[in-house]
Amino acid sequence: MNIGLDMMGGDFAPLEAVKGVARYLSEQEQPATLFLIGDQQAIEKLIAGHKVDRNHIRIIASEEVIGMHEHPTKALKEKKRSSIAIGFHLLASGKMDAFISAGNTGAMLVGSLFSIKALEGVLRPTISTIIPKENGGTGLLLDVGLNADCKPEHLNQFAVMGSVFSHLILGIENPKVGLMNVGEEEGKGNILAQAAYPLLKENKSINFIGNVEGRDILKDKADVMVCEGFTGNIILKLAESLYEITKDKKIHHEFLERFNFENYGGTPVLGVTKPVVIGHGISKAIAFKNMILVAQKMLDKKVVEQLKNELE
Repeated sequence: MNIGLDMMGGDFAPLEAVKGVARYLSEQEQPATLFLIGDQQAIEKLIAGHKVDRNHIRIIASEEVIGMHEHPTKALKEKKRSSIAIGFHLLASGKMDAFISAGNTGAMLVGSLFSIKALEGVLRPTISTIIPKENGGTGLLLDVGLNADCKPEHLNQFAVMGSVFSHLILGIENPKVGLMNVGEEEGKGNILAQAAYPLLKENKSINFIGNVEGRDILKDKADVMVCEGFTGNIILKLAESLYEITKDKKIHHEFLERFNFENYGGTPVLGVTKPVVIGHGISKAIAFKNMILVAQKMLDKKVVEQLKNELE
């Protein structure tokens, strides 16, 4: 199992990426082989300083970096020697099995769509976020920003992909799927929600329970909650801000601590032919370690193959 890591992506690269690699390798009995892509001299120095086990790493030199605010398509086209471009080349050519970055999100999404392609039949790939539940469980919300405008058929596929991911990665048996809406009753909501409801209701591949409201997100009503990326991203950013406020005000509670994104690492792009995991730009060591674990678990559980089977 070969997992590639963009060592130059994120606000604290490559230091925190190296620290994350060190944590991962020290905690795993049978770690994957990690392809560390980036500034070779800087990586070598940090690896020596943090005493990283070299038996399970390969350093792949890159000469360029795609900045966080660069235009994704233009940057990938012009910066062929960047860590992200090299990562997708190695992934597409089969030299790596998964790819991770906390760098330019747009470049990661463009690379996912044009380097390794969407699964056959997938209308649009999607990204999700983990939702901590009040009862100690875990839910999944998707889409959270990749698809700001959607058609009913897109939400229907998001529900299938979210169900597969929740079952295989989160360990939820027969996940309950809810449609984010402004009311519980069938027929509520905007044109998208009204048209998506019957598709979800008739979909035999999912356990659809009907509409869920904003007040249900942190409760145990649904395990998988689907919406277009505009709504999902607002919910995600609101949750992130609440966590930041609790930290600033030094409010400590076990439930609130579960909103720390580093505990979950990053979000996979669901609906493409190989695992691609995108991390937050401010990721530190714990987040990088958990991103590697997400990619490893996706490969172990054959998530892409299961998604392909369900969508067929």
